[in-house]
Amino acid sequence: MTQYREADFSRLKTVPIAQRHNKVEPSLLAHPPGSDPSFAAFWSSLPDILAARDLRYVAEQMARAAGRRAVVAMLGGHVIKVGLGPLLGTLIARGVITHVAMNGSAAIHDFELAAFGGTSEEVAAGLGDGSFGMAEETGREMNAALNAGASAQRGAGEALAESLRSRTELPGRSASLLVACAEQGVPVTVHTTVGAEIIHQHPTADGAAIGATSHRDFKRLAASLLDLHDGGVVLNLGSAVVMPEVFLKALTIARNLHQGRPTGFTACDCDMQRHYRPRVNVVERPTLGGGRGVQLTGHHEILLPLLCWGALALLPQRTTGSPSEG
Repeated sequence: MTQYREADFSRLKTVPIAQRHNKVEPSLLAHPPGSDPSFAAFWSSLPDILAARDLRYVAEQMARAAGRRAVVAMLGGHVIKVGLGPLLGTLIARGVITHVAMNGSAAIHDFELAAFGGTSEEVAAGLGDGSFGMAEETGREMNAALNAGASAQRGAGEALAESLRSRTELPGRSASLLVACAEQGVPVTVHTTVGAEIIHQHPTADGAAIGATSHRDFKRLAASLLDLHDGGVVLNLGSAVVMPEVFLKALTIARNLHQGRPTGFTACDCDMQRHYRPRVNVVERPTLGGGRGVQLTGHHEILLPLLCWGALALLPQRTTGSPSEG
């Protein structure tokens, strides 16, 4: 019969709990808001642990950067689709967000909401008969704006925003980040992926205009990133591939032109699940030389309002100054 060895527990060495460092203690725990129904009471009731601590940290950095350093918000289309444009627009109006960088999907949803009062079609229903993405007005009007923008040496975001602002009828004006940026003088850039966006399948699509305006926006994003240095914040909101890749290259350009700057900023990825490119290209690699990277994971329509409200609650009544001051 095989003889099995057993560890002799009687020889184990224990230590007094008083000598052990505890990561969790009463001051960090959640507490009920009580009779106070305010957001501030809810915010302070969150535990000071893990994601709640990270959420507070990012909100604090956004508020601290307002009027002093850049806060660059990079957007995927789903963020607009689930109705978060007005909240981000408030951060623009309050001087927190200093640059909005959209992928092509985000720009299309924003433009449709502004111009036509609605967006987001049933993909499966239109795919069978080839009608998916074939909305006449969306393709015609956005391509016209990009064509005119290319001729006028404008970026894609600027061209789309000016097209919307020139209209007398704009059903979704208050929901549009393109319009909000134009009205507040905040740079808005659109970073296209040729063939991945519905306006590219429209007869009026001009590859040269699409490329020229988006490439100009790539240069504009790279120029904005210098103001992240020493206290700025970059947010990747719902873009799994395009904006993390664009950001990495734009950051390389900025550091190439400015002796290794920017460094010392907060980089935060917010998405419904954790993807490789946002983690390495936004959160980890850019902050190796200083700063801090954070990943917050949750549904956009719940997570991002918490972040926006948290930052707004920390602001004074008004903020002034430009990102490069201080």
